Amino acid sequence: MTVENHAHTPAKRPVWPAILTGLKCRCPNCGEGRLFDKWLKVTPQCTVCNEELHHEQAQDFPPYITIMIVGHVVVTLLMVVESKVELSLAAHLAIWIPMATVMTLAIMQPVKGGVVGLQWALRMFGFGESRKS
Repeated sequence: MTVENHAHTPAKRPVWPAILTGLKCRCPNCGEGRLFDKWLKVTPQCTVCNEELHHEQAQDFPPYITIMIVGHVVVTLLMVVESKVELSLAAHLAIWIPMATVMTLAIMQPVKGGVVGLQWALRMFGFGESRKS
C-alpha cells in the first residue's frame, strides 16, 4: 500500500506570468506591489500581499542579460550605420556610448525584476519556504 503525500506538494507557480510581472517591476505573487525600494534594491516584503521577496539572489545574471541585449542592438545598429554612412570616430563615440549607457540604465531594473520573478516561480533560494504557495 502506497501513501501519497499531497499535503506537502506546493502549488505550481506559472513561470512566464511571473517573469512578465517582474519585468513590470511588480510583485510576482500579486502583480500589484512594487518590487523595488530603490533602483535595484528589491523590497524585502510586498506591501500589498506580504509575500517575502528578500530571498532573491539575482546577482550577476541581470547585468549579463542586459549586456547581451544592449550589445546585440548597439553592434547591429553600428554595423548598419557604418555600411550606409561614413562617420568619424568622434561621431561614432558621440552616438554609440550614450546610446549604450541609456539603454543599459533603462532595461537593467526590468531585467532584474524578470529574474526575481523567475526565481519566485521556480521557488529558488528560499522562495519555496514561504508560507504562501
